[in-house]
Formats: sequence, structure tokens, C-alpha cells
Amino acid sequence: MEMITVQQAEDIILSQTNNFGIEYIAYNQALGRVLAEDLTADRDLPPFNRPTVDGIAIRYTAYEKGIRSFPIIAIQSAGESSVPIDSETECIEIMTGAALDNSVDTVIRYEDISTHNGVASLSIEIKKGQNIHLKGRDKKEGEILVKAHQMITPAIIGIASSIGKTTIAVKKLPKIIIISTGDEMISPESIPSPYQLRRSNGITIQSVLKKYHIKADTLHLNDDYEEIKKELSRCINKYDVLLMSGGVSMGKFDYLPQACEELGIKKLFHKIKQRPGKPFWFGKSNTQKLVFAFPGNPVSVFMCLHRYFIPWLEKSLEISGCFSGFAVLQNDIEVPFSLQYFVQVKLGTNQLGQVTAEAVNTNGSGDFSHLADTNAFMELPLEQNSFKKGEVYRVWKYND
Repeated sequence: MEMITVQQAEDIILSQTNNFGIEYIAYNQALGRVLAEDLTADRDLPPFNRPTVDGIAIRYTAYEKGIRSFPIIAIQSAGESSVPIDSETECIEIMTGAALDNSVDTVIRYEDISTHNGVASLSIEIKKGQNIHLKGRDKKEGEILVKAHQMITPAIIGIASSIGKTTIAVKKLPKIIIISTGDEMISPESIPSPYQLRRSNGITIQSVLKKYHIKADTLHLNDDYEEIKKELSRCINKYDVLLMSGGVSMGKFDYLPQACEELGIKKLFHKIKQRPGKPFWFGKSNTQKLVFAFPGNPVSVFMCLHRYFIPWLEKSLEISGCFSGFAVLQNDIEVPFSLQYFVQVKLGTNQLGQVTAEAVNTNGSGDFSHLADTNAFMELPLEQNSFKKGEVYRVWKYND
């Protein structure tokens, strides 16, 4: 199979999205999960007519008849039963958020009245129904307050609490294992020899997935064909998705493609016309389990994860992509190869409110030092080699 384009790779990956079902969890554990049901009002909101200020409540017909002084017959605070007036000449002293009785229909602020010997007098012009938040004005019972298929925020948890929704339906998350490979890769706690590297891809991927509350397992495999095959067989049975790094290029010890195919994991593509991340391998088992096998370079892993896996995950969970956007390039770039180039950029904003992207020069896909002070990859089209300041291209955000 020949190298495919970035767009073809995206189309193939997004054709393999999956619904992992729903589960019910306590509302105070739901932050960051994906809402799987609409949240509806369990009663009218607000559930009663209520004053928006502290003051007195009167019946407007009395004001129309010229009455300007009203004996105060009771004081009512929020949370108490509503207090009626027996005659239109009377008033209730009432606090913000209290339940207005139907016998009163207009509220006047303390600042606009004077009180003397239990009688409230007003000297300003007033309107019927002023300073009242009417029952059902915000939402009627049964109306949708929050639509499904979005990440649960603190505000959504507050709304769930206000409607008594203490158990919420959320999307189940895929079971994921992150597998790194390579004899030269040692644990972060170890001291490397001059020819060894500390492993970072596994913890990096794991950290990105935490945003989605996915607790991914990790595994490191050395370049031993039989061990790789045995562990892949175990993992493909236990997990929904395998995210792998390393072992997919053309080297003698890059065993993953062969091991996957021997286990019946069908290759959907291998190699994309892109830089970094050209040797990316993607396949599917006959049980619909997916294998994303990224090249081992940290920048390639980071780019492929955000450009391909995260869109797959968000589409599977039915949430809209929050990682993609467009930005105005701030410097000229020449690309001396015929591959779609993903350049690391620092995003900003100009005086017109447009998102800007300043490209950072790096030393190729092994140079991951700039990932900390950049926050997106800018995707430069394959058809051209020269890119100018002021042109607009797609960006894929990270470090959010």
C-alpha cells in the first residue's frame, strides 16, 4: 500500500469511531466526563414569582387609586411560605428571592420608600409588575436546560444539583493501554548509559488522556518478537484501543506491523505523507479493537495523538472538537520536502482579535524541547512549499 495523505488517514480513522455505551455516576464525580442525556427542568424556573430586590410588595390597583402609604402587615424572607395581604391598602415587607403571594403584584425597593411607625410611603413613579422575576420565566417544567454530548463543567454540575439530578448518565470511556517499545528506552527513574534514553511517550500520552478522565494503563516491551506478539495478543483481548509508540519504521527491530498482522489485526494504512509522523501504522482486529501505532519520536507521537487519536476519541464520545481551529501565520516558512508539514507554533491574538501563530524552528521530530513553550501544530498544505506571513492555516492545539 502506498503512502496516503493526511486527509485520507483522517477519513479512515474517523470511519472507525465506536460507541462504548453509557453508565450512571454521582453528579459530584462527573466533572470532565461527557454528558449522555439532556438535563431538563423538574419544575418551572423560577418555581414561583419572586422579588429581585429587597423592599415592599403591594397590589398595583391601590397605587392606581392614588394610595401612596401602606401599613406593613408582615415581613417575609426567602424560603418562608408566602404571606397574603387582606386589603389592597396594605403591604408586605419582602426580601429578594422570597415567594410572592398572588395578592401582591408589584415590588418597590427600600431605597424608594420611607417608613414611619410601621407605614411605608413612596414618592416615586412605579410600574405594574416591576422588580419581579416571574414563575417559569427562565424555563418551563420539562424544558431542556443542558443538552447531551458535551463535557460536564462546574456550571453543568451546579444545574444538575438545582434540579435534584444527583445521578447523571455519562458516556463510557474506552479501555486503553499505552505500549512503548525499544531496548534503548529505560524507565524515567534510571540513569541512562550514553546510548540509552529515558521513556517519556507513555507518560505524555497518559497525561493527555487524563483530560478526558481516561485512566490508561502503560506497558513497555523490548525488541523481542515473541514477547511483543504474546503481549499484543493479551492486550487486544483486554482493551478497546492500543496506543503504541516505536517499532513501526523500516528498521530490523521494528516488529509491530508483522506481529499485528500475524495476530489478525488488519492494517488499514501504514505511512502518511506528513512530517513528523510519516511511519504511523493503523489497524483493526476482527473484534473491532483499534491499534494506533505511532513512530517513536516524541514530537511524532505528540502530533499524531492530537491530529488523529483525539479527533477519533471526541467523535466516538460525540463531543465537538475543541482542539482544531485556524490561525494567521506570523513568519515565512519554506518546506524543502514533499510531505505535509506540521510546524510547532506559539498561538497569540492580534489587535483585530484574530488568532496568530508564530512558527518555532526545531531540529526535526526528535527535538521535543519546544513542545513545552509552544501550544499547537500548524498544518501546512501538501500542495505548496512556500508559506507566507499573513496566510491562514489550520492549527491543532495542545497544552490546553
